[in-house]
Amino acid sequence: MSVKAFELVPAVERDLLMGDKARINIECIECCGKHLYVGTNDCFIHHFLLDEVASSKGKLSYSTQKLLHKYLGLKKPVAELRAASALERLIVLCDGMVFLVDMVTLESVPSAAGGGAKIRGVTAFCVNENPVNGDPFCVEMGVLSSKRRTVQVYMVYEDRVQLVKEVNTPEQPCAVSIDGYFLCLALTTQYVILNYNTGASQELFPYNSEERRPIVKRISREEFLLAAPGGLGMFANSEGASQRAPVNWSESVIAAAVCFPYVVALDENFVTIHSMLDQQLKQTLSFRDGRLLQDFEGKVMLASTKSVYVLVPLPLERQIQDLLAGRRVEEALVLTEGAQRNIPKDKFQILHRRILQQAGFIKFGQLQFLEAKEHFRKGELDVRELISLYPLLLPASSSFMRCHPPLHEFADLNHLAQGDQEKVLRCKKFLISYLGEVRSTDVVNGCRDDVDTALLKLYAEQDHDSLLDLLASDNSCVLTDSVPWLEKYHKYFALGLLYHFNGQDAAALKLWIRIVDGELQDSTRSDLYEYIVDFLCCSSSMEIVWKYADWALRKDPTTGIRIFTKRPVGKDRSEVNPDEVIAYLVKHSQALLLYLEHLVLERKMQKEKFHTHLVVLYLDRVMLLLSESPTDEGQLTRAREKLQAMLRESNLYRVQFVLGKMESCDKLLLERATLHGKLEEHDKALHILVHKLRDFPSAEAFCIWASSSRDPAYRQRLFHLLLGVYLDGSPPGKGQAAGGGEMEMAAVDLLNRHGEVFDAVRVLRVLPESWSLQLLRPFLNRAIRASMHAGRTSQIALGLARSENVQLLHDRLKERRKPIVVSEKKGCHLCHNTFSEPSVVCLPGGVPVHVHCAAQRVRDSPTKRQLANSGNHT
Repeated sequence: MSVKAFELVPAVERDLLMGDKARINIECIECCGKHLYVGTNDCFIHHFLLDEVASSKGKLSYSTQKLLHKYLGLKKPVAELRAASALERLIVLCDGMVFLVDMVTLESVPSAAGGGAKIRGVTAFCVNENPVNGDPFCVEMGVLSSKRRTVQVYMVYEDRVQLVKEVNTPEQPCAVSIDGYFLCLALTTQYVILNYNTGASQELFPYNSEERRPIVKRISREEFLLAAPGGLGMFANSEGASQRAPVNWSESVIAAAVCFPYVVALDENFVTIHSMLDQQLKQTLSFRDGRLLQDFEGKVMLASTKSVYVLVPLPLERQIQDLLAGRRVEEALVLTEGAQRNIPKDKFQILHRRILQQAGFIKFGQLQFLEAKEHFRKGELDVRELISLYPLLLPASSSFMRCHPPLHEFADLNHLAQGDQEKVLRCKKFLISYLGEVRSTDVVNGCRDDVDTALLKLYAEQDHDSLLDLLASDNSCVLTDSVPWLEKYHKYFALGLLYHFNGQDAAALKLWIRIVDGELQDSTRSDLYEYIVDFLCCSSSMEIVWKYADWALRKDPTTGIRIFTKRPVGKDRSEVNPDEVIAYLVKHSQALLLYLEHLVLERKMQKEKFHTHLVVLYLDRVMLLLSESPTDEGQLTRAREKLQAMLRESNLYRVQFVLGKMESCDKLLLERATLHGKLEEHDKALHILVHKLRDFPSAEAFCIWASSSRDPAYRQRLFHLLLGVYLDGSPPGKGQAAGGGEMEMAAVDLLNRHGEVFDAVRVLRVLPESWSLQLLRPFLNRAIRASMHAGRTSQIALGLARSENVQLLHDRLKERRKPIVVSEKKGCHLCHNTFSEPSVVCLPGGVPVHVHCAAQRVRDSPTKRQLANSGNHT
């Protein structure tokens, strides 16, 4: 694709060069700074002075002044000119002879030995622009001989030339270029590279010198441009490799030059310009009768047979902007990056970033969002440039001003979309994605307020799920701009989060309460009431908690009480005084009950007033249910179970107080029995259970509960007491009508189920003589088995003790025959302390220990402990 990279500007017009002499043609040119030298076919050298002139519009032209012309006297065309500015000499090839001419006077320079500094039999020469000789007043030159297959290397001084190397070639060389020690040669049938220092050679590729004119051009350090078959411009380095793709120019190219990043080629009718970066043809200029094309220190000059022109490159930025104007983003970026080596680093970075940003906006306008995002990222775009395209997204307090000159041609998003709402929507979705990615990076440093506010507005407008995530995290949304936007789109819950983040918890709670109460419509959270409760639970401001807890408790006491029961304790949240909470909950009876359950049952707080209060609330609830008509049996059962469990498990409530409250209620006999048990009035409790309630299982359960943390003797006493109640309830001579049979059966069941608890001898003494042994068979079997087990266990323990005693006597007798060595340096085997007195005890094996250590060991012996618990058998 074409781009205007160069302009053709006249430098030396026909009239200035030759006047009215029609047969004069240009043969060669050389430019050194402002000085232009032209060699013609009539053996003249013309010297011109070129001055650049810039117009008011920035267009470049040349003011040319002819200084001198000189006839060389050889009657042959001047074939080649090269300037050696350090020597103030021109190297001239004319009539097969190379000689030196003064750059100012154009006079031939005589040699120091007389006769002139000349080299004869030359077909072509070139100057080494990367000399290996360190002498600044010496020029290295490669010369092709017309008579021999050699390349000669000369050193050119102010008044002489000196041959330093002669290199043989396999074929007659036609063209040469030199860089350092490397000679790039066009032979008769092929191109080669020679190292004249080491003699190494590398064949490149073949060509036919009879069909086309060879081109060998040094373009950079150890790199050359060659005309290859098939109309290709090939690049080759000193190793014979090509690190660039070839340029496809015409078959009839007669000269070429490089003005990075372009390759300029000349044929008979055109000048073609290709990019070295992507090898594409960028520009074609019509140029008839073209003869010469050369570059002089970055200045490309053309010559026809009659005139000289300068190919002036347009400024790089203008070329890039032209490409961008044509939406040729990739070419603009390639050109920018390719020009890096010719631009100072700081300036290049600024230029490159701007081009990337412009490229990003072009891709954005084409809705190619992935490419746009990548260009924005690499170009480090100020995201506000992008946000500013979207009306009203930037907060009113933003001080942002768009870049000048502008990075794009769009006034705003509506201008870009031209009324297409689908485009608008796609652009908004892209901005959401892009801002979401960059808000946590350094790109938004200094403009976080603008980015977060824009993101909030987009989220609200698009009903995006990430709105709540934004507001729940650390953000910099501008409150004054965000409030009306959230209200506009009915995002009241999100607005509450924003208030909370800005430290306005009271405003947030008012808003959320209005949503729950139905005054505002926002379906963001269906569990908003629970959220408010959790919010109050975690709030560090007790003032807010006291203010809004009443609303929560009235709404739902069961959930609302979590404000106090689930409240975490931390550095910024002190523990709430339970007395204050209880006083606050007086008007919320159900919540008060739940809170006391939390204190007593969950937190296990050991305070009498909390336990008593909870028992009283349970009792009041039961009595209330008992007074209702009809009674809800299900609720009553659950309420009594809670009360009974509390009466049994708590030891902190005021028993007499509670007992006094239920004295008048005959329906709570089971609870009264539990209270009598707490007061150690077990006879009264059992009397209630057995005689008033006739609830024998509960009587047994009472004995088990009342003795659960006591010793076996206590439990035995309670069960004997219960047995006595049963037996007293059925005195001898009473019939079944008086309930004696029922009591007898309860007594039998008690003995058979809990026989291990009773003293069998004592039971047999109190049982009526009329009872059948068959009824008591389970009890008697268990009693006999227990007695036999105890006796046999005692006998085993006695036998073990006797055995241990005999073993000790044996060891004692055995050890008496051996000496026992005790010293202050020797330690006790048991406590590891040294001996301080001669009294010791010797353990089996002859190990001495302290007397007190041995005594302690005996006390800790399992056999000793067993004997201590075996009664009077030993």
